[in-house]
Amino acid sequence: MPEIAKFVNHGATTITPAVAEQVLRHLPQWKLEFTQINAPKFPHLVDQLEFLADAVEDAVDGAYKDLPFVAIAQAVFALIYAHKKMGVIPDSILDLGRADDSSVVRVVLIQNEKAFAIYAGKQGVDWRKITSQA
Repeated sequence: MPEIAKFVNHGATTITPAVAEQVLRHLPQWKLEFTQINAPKFPHLVDQLEFLADAVEDAVDGAYKDLPFVAIAQAVFALIYAHKKMGVIPDSILDLGRADDSSVVRVVLIQNEKAFAIYAGKQGVDWRKITSQA
């Protein structure tokens, strides 16, 4: 298993339903913050973060009950990771600062592809756009 997947899987084990609920309260502000990301080398990152935030909101609020908790936990971990300014690669490093955020998000989307694809379909979201295959 690639190291980034191990990192995500380990990080997701620290996410409890209580942590997910705490993150839920911050998501409106974080979503605004994510729209300000300027990462031309990672053009799908903002849409992917918004998708994960929407999925977490719907799952934690109970509006969508079919998302496995492992997918929710990994999504919450990715959102927390992207929100922090310091990661493996600090966000302030030109052109590369969001590479780690993008990698974490991609791992979450890939590992939970089936569940998120079903969620996207039920929400009327083009899954190919989220996975950058459009």
